[in-house]
Amino acid sequence: MSPLISLPIDPLLPELVSTLRAHKAVVLEAPPGAGKTTRVPRALLDAGFAGVGEILVLQPRRLPTRLSAERVAEELGERAGQRVGYKVRYEDVGGPQTQVRFVTEGVLTRRILSDPLLTGVGTVVLDEFHERHLATDLALGLLRDLRTSRRPDLNLLVMSATLDAAPISEFLHGAPVLSSEGRRFDVAIEHNERPDDRPLPDQVVAAVRRLVQGGETGELLGDVLVFLPGAGEIRRTAAALEPLAQRHELLVVPLHGDLPLAEQNRAVRPAAQRKIILSTNVAETSVTIDGVVAVVDCGLARVASHSPWSGLPVLKLAPISQASAIQRAGRAGRTQPGRALRLYTRHDFEGRRAFDLPEVARLDLSEAALALHALGVERPANWAWFESPPVAALTAAETLLARLGAVDAAGKLTPIGQKMLRHPVHPRLARIMVEANDLGQGQPAASLVAILGERDIRQRARVVFTGSRNDAEPSADVFEVLDLYEQAAAARFNPGRLRALDLEPRAVDAVSRASRQLAGKGTGPRGSTDLEARDKALARALLAGFVDRVGKRRGGEVVLSSGGAAGIGSNPVCELLVVLDAQEQEQGRGRMAARVRLAAAISADWLIDLAPDELSEEEALVFNPQTERVDRISRLRLGAVVLDESRRPAEPGPEASRVLEQAAQAAGVGALGDEAAMQTLQMRLQLLREHMPELQVPPPASDNTAAHGHLATLCEGRTSFAQLRQADVMSSLLASLPPAVQARLPVDVPLRVRLPGGRDVPVHYEADKPPWIESRLQDFFGMAEGPRVCRGRVPLVLHLLAPNHRAVQVTRDLANFWRQHYPPLRKELGRRYPRHAWPEDGATATPPPPKPPRRS
Repeated sequence: MSPLISLPIDPLLPELVSTLRAHKAVVLEAPPGAGKTTRVPRALLDAGFAGVGEILVLQPRRLPTRLSAERVAEELGERAGQRVGYKVRYEDVGGPQTQVRFVTEGVLTRRILSDPLLTGVGTVVLDEFHERHLATDLALGLLRDLRTSRRPDLNLLVMSATLDAAPISEFLHGAPVLSSEGRRFDVAIEHNERPDDRPLPDQVVAAVRRLVQGGETGELLGDVLVFLPGAGEIRRTAAALEPLAQRHELLVVPLHGDLPLAEQNRAVRPAAQRKIILSTNVAETSVTIDGVVAVVDCGLARVASHSPWSGLPVLKLAPISQASAIQRAGRAGRTQPGRALRLYTRHDFEGRRAFDLPEVARLDLSEAALALHALGVERPANWAWFESPPVAALTAAETLLARLGAVDAAGKLTPIGQKMLRHPVHPRLARIMVEANDLGQGQPAASLVAILGERDIRQRARVVFTGSRNDAEPSADVFEVLDLYEQAAAARFNPGRLRALDLEPRAVDAVSRASRQLAGKGTGPRGSTDLEARDKALARALLAGFVDRVGKRRGGEVVLSSGGAAGIGSNPVCELLVVLDAQEQEQGRGRMAARVRLAAAISADWLIDLAPDELSEEEALVFNPQTERVDRISRLRLGAVVLDESRRPAEPGPEASRVLEQAAQAAGVGALGDEAAMQTLQMRLQLLREHMPELQVPPPASDNTAAHGHLATLCEGRTSFAQLRQADVMSSLLASLPPAVQARLPVDVPLRVRLPGGRDVPVHYEADKPPWIESRLQDFFGMAEGPRVCRGRVPLVLHLLAPNHRAVQVTRDLANFWRQHYPPLRKELGRRYPRHAWPEDGATATPPPPKPPRRS
């Protein structure tokens, strides 16, 4: 038995024991370093609380759970698994004799789901409540409900290091609050003077060098704890520290949850030489690591979040809060005065959030909502939460559970929902397992679900999608990833084989462990072993879990049933697919766009079974510009995705006539007949409109209700432009004009005019030009003034042509032409064309007779 070192919590323990025995619920405030995590469970054990049932101690993370249990067992002179044990994901150390059991949050939630009365449990301790994990909030509410209903004998102790205890006490109906002082030594905190843009490993090396070389502050006489965001940063920093560590005889050791037990122990146990402990935020709270006298804080952590695409849990890099920074620095002053070097500025620190945002306010809530439904809470929004979640987040969770078939309209768990509870994963993944088991493919589905729930096992995918490299995107086909994993498994995860397959060993190991756990929950009877049949069954199961993420490929992007689109690489999956993972990526100039990471080919027929209520059938009449007719389109839709479409010519009817009329108006009347003739008519009417307002010519067809009405009449019983053209639209439009306009149109804006010599020439009416005619100059002999239209109000522009039919003059004033321009022009034309008569006075000359038309 290890000798007990006095800790600040010790004097409070007798009062804590008596208060809990009297009131059954207590809130304990104890700052980091007080010793509450290890001494309180020991005190409850010594006071006989285990005599009425097991003592469960809830911890937020796996590593502190195991370390805490081992520390308490060691102080009792025992091995972990005897009176003190622990249970975390993938590991259960304990037995019938275990009286104190440290467990992670998920373990406690699943125990409540399997045994709502917590049979055999006498006391529950919620440690580190200030971290405000969603599972701990959920546990607090469920335990309160249990104590106020069927288990008033259940003891509940909530322990928090930094959070105000008053709201917790109020939530527990006025539970007493006890406070303990922590043992705090002075910690000298140093900030960077300016932001440091060097790679993080280089920053850490510089900070550790300052500490171990001493300088004005003297030689460092203990270990250094370095806080880094994750395992990847720890590996890179360890490599960068190696030369410095060898020079100063330092032991560099990593500390994070994925390490083997031996390596975790190596980090927390005393060593013969000074240690540089490279840790994630697991070392912020819980068990004190003896010997640490200095802390290097990078100011970053990977915090629990969720993919906005799928809702699946992910870890995102984010700045830590001020409270976390203070806790990290405090690790240097647990046993003696220490130093803390922050790799960020004081201004940066002061601009950070005071506390971390509770997970209930920022995480996906579908797993918590499913647990509540399983315990009989039909409306989670009305449940007594310690802190109410956002309405939108809870609504989204409820909508997802309904789509997965887990709950019915009354909020009761369905048989599918009951089966989903057997699998300790996100509801989407649990739904995949249920469907795959029913199809006889539970075993491969366990691997597939583990791949979706853990990190991407492909090295290239990890660097491409994190922006580390600009390589071509890896395949989005999830079955190619499954194939890689199965190749690695067949080779017993041989390191050489993993390298050959370009797989990330730690990610593969995480998938392997998760797969074994899922397979151990029962996978049903074995189905077809034919690879094609197996993959079809698995794809159907994937669709069951992501039924709201159906997409249809269109070029380089996928149109999504939920609306919007996501880009996809050149590697094809198929036309219709279910998108399992997507990621927002920078597209330049701050613009973000989603890129598909994983998808699977699906069949539209499966949706009829899996999501019949999500499907909609619609029929619509549309104008087909290629065939210039109205078509009837029948569509089967899933949201914004058209699953099937058929097209056939529309039958005549009021709606078809309306669509045809709209198309005719958009195309213009020129599309329905002789376009030139139509345009000429519009120009003639425009001239009358401008120069003969007394006629009250109707406005252009696009603005004319009467004309629209006539077009609507013309479209009745018709479905195509071809039919309209057969109806002689030109004559119909003329007939639609007022009688006065019809009468004056050929007179005041004639299509042809006759010249003195008897020649008829066409009048050209064009947009943005005055009307004009052209003919040989001799044809105008005998005409003192040029012809006019609109009752003489608009002179025609005359193109006077030489015998070679090229214009020698363009004029509106023929009289002035005879006076000013004709005399010199007459001499030139006489020389060039001597066979033609060129009289001196064109205004009075006799024009030559028109030439007879040529015989064909």
